[in-house]
Amino acid sequence: MSRRRRFAQVDVFGAQALLGNPVAVVVDAEGMPDAQMAAFARWTNLSETTFLLPPTDPAADYRLRIFTPGGELPFAGHPTLGSAHAWLAAGGVPRGTDTMVQECGVGLVELRRDGDRLAFAAPPLVRSGPVDSETLARAVAALGIRPGDVVAAEWVDNGPGWLAVLLRSADEVLALRPDFAAMRGMDVGVVAPLPPDSDADLEVRGFVPGLGIPEDPVTGSLNAGIAMWLIGSGFAPDRYVASQGTVLGRVGRVHVERIGDRYWIGGSTRTVVDGLAAL
Repeated sequence: MSRRRRFAQVDVFGAQALLGNPVAVVVDAEGMPDAQMAAFARWTNLSETTFLLPPTDPAADYRLRIFTPGGELPFAGHPTLGSAHAWLAAGGVPRGTDTMVQECGVGLVELRRDGDRLAFAAPPLVRSGPVDSETLARAVAALGIRPGDVVAAEWVDNGPGWLAVLLRSADEVLALRPDFAAMRGMDVGVVAPLPPDSDADLEVRGFVPGLGIPEDPVTGSLNAGIAMWLIGSGFAPDRYVASQGTVLGRVGRVHVERIGDRYWIGGSTRTVVDGLAAL
């Protein structure tokens, strides 16, 4: 028998309202079985739907489960920010004045208020380093580019399985028309610098055909992995802004900053839908 649960839909990373990436958040999901969570995520048909639960780790403020239409993820960035926003809006009180701790599949993730934005500390990569030649060749073919177009490529996997490819220019990134059938089983991010007079520094696209979302509008986990790679290797400065979602008609802006050995990934969050869901 269903019950009415607090529900919110939050726009994340948008430079303006309705121009970011929405996440559906069931605020009081305690007692929901896994199958019901998965069914609701398929029904919303957003890139991610999340479920807020009491923490099992005493160091956490809340626990989060993250589902795509195709399955559950151990971590994702824009759902982390949007769910934190919904938790605070529903009356959640963090232990820290300006920080909170989320428990999820990859462990504990710290968040902080960053002016009028929220930001999360990028979790450690579970896979990093160069991409093997066979996998890279498959990614290049699926993207419809030539091997010589690739400046560099790395694993930047912080849970979802990201492989990132650096191209020479944002125009090349925006011109991509991938073959999603050929890409199935891979999560591929592509990045390149924008012209100096742009309001952002890098253009990013994220492709996840195996999870039911061929192209994600704005992707926190991918940008977190890319930041650790590009800043760590000297391709990007310690502080920059990434643009994502342009091809999809979005104006996503991801604010990246390295402070010490931590990489903070931040953006705007706005509640668009606030109500109840019969679940």
